[in-house]
Amino acid sequence: MPQVAIVPYDDKLARLAEVLGSVHYLRTLCKAPGADEWRSDMQQLLDSETNGEPQRKEKLTAAFNRGYRAFASVYTDCTQAAIVAEERYRNEGATLATEITSRFGN
Repeated sequence: MPQVAIVPYDDKLARLAEVLGSVHYLRTLCKAPGADEWRSDMQQLLDSETNGEPQRKEKLTAAFNRGYRAFASVYTDCTQAAIVAEERYRNEGATLATEITSRFGN
């Protein structure tokens, strides 16, 4: 069985993947411009972070899907609450991305 890489920022990365899934669902639901960018961002994250590491890829993909499903079970229409949630999650994602790159980036 291949060795699983332990990366110090994996928990934050998993949370970022979950946030990306949530924002992707909410932006698609509300027909926001660029809604598909969030799925593309997730693919870029997977490509850059999990090359040759199928277990990490699976973990991050599961986090993205968990975020997507969490909001799919709550919001079926684009309500004001959905718009507010999307904004909050987008802000959290930006904060996480900044923290990860400033602390662990090259």
